[in-house]
Amino acid sequence: MKITRRAAIAGAAAIALGPHAAFASTQKLRIGKSIGSSFPFSGADYGKAKGFFAEAGIDAEISVFRGDGQMQQALAASAIDIGLGSGPGMGYAAKGVPGIAVAAMASEPRNMSLVVLKNGPIKSIDDLKGKRVGVTTAGSLTDWLTRQLAASKGWGPTGIDVTPMGEMRTRLAAMKSGELAGSVNSIQETFNLVEAGEGRLLATFGDAVPHFHTHVIFAHRKLIADKPDLLRAFLRAWFKTAAYMRDNRAETVKFIAQTMKLPLSVIEASYDFEMGMMSFDGAFDPKAVEIIRHSLKDLGILERLPEARELFLPGFAPVKL
Repeated sequence: MKITRRAAIAGAAAIALGPHAAFASTQKLRIGKSIGSSFPFSGADYGKAKGFFAEAGIDAEISVFRGDGQMQQALAASAIDIGLGSGPGMGYAAKGVPGIAVAAMASEPRNMSLVVLKNGPIKSIDDLKGKRVGVTTAGSLTDWLTRQLAASKGWGPTGIDVTPMGEMRTRLAAMKSGELAGSVNSIQETFNLVEAGEGRLLATFGDAVPHFHTHVIFAHRKLIADKPDLLRAFLRAWFKTAAYMRDNRAETVKFIAQTMKLPLSVIEASYDFEMGMMSFDGAFDPKAVEIIRHSLKDLGILERLPEARELFLPGFAPVKL
């Protein structure tokens, strides 16, 4: 076999560049975030900006949706290959959506919080018994968390009057008028209200729901079947990004604040809550899966109690870097 001068030069360059030469040819991977206002999901943007995906041979194309439902529709339409969504979103696989959870992203919901008026009458969780608390929509994660909190206090799932009211500004107005005693928000929304002098953090939901997967990573079954190594490369790059976020606080806070378009002080205040629930290997917690199984029926996502094997696919996590 005759080796041309051009081939010899290319081979020498590959040796000189080392393992990164293999990444010169990347494969496109379409990543969907179920919402844009999420600290953990911003890891996708961070991993791309830091070059972790490119190093793994991935050309990451990131899109943002208006919730789990819309993102799952994109998976169903084969418009994305990877989805970043909520634990309860695992139920869509049991409904026939061709996306299934392959790795856990975050555990108990430390980044979900209860906010009350700064100088209002609610001083503790016990003061919420029988009171109205605002959530985003019926059947949402905020709805389920509030009912779970009431149940954990021994009040039953209706021990708090859960009131769907849409976006935060509507709930804040209802709190000021006395219509609501409090609201369930992301930790960033709560710290925004604290910084504005309007709200006070009453509690986060980490204690009320100690075993849970707040966020998970979904993969399209076609990607799993046709390109499992590409999926594994993505997961390694994702958890490399997560570890970098953990080990580089100041840089991470600055990047996430820019991505989420929030003040540095808000992201700094919420950093420990967010990183405290992040997974660094994607392993599923069997107790969390059991709670999610039952939550799917409680939230009305499914009419039946699904089997665990319908909700996630083993074999891709835990991820070892």
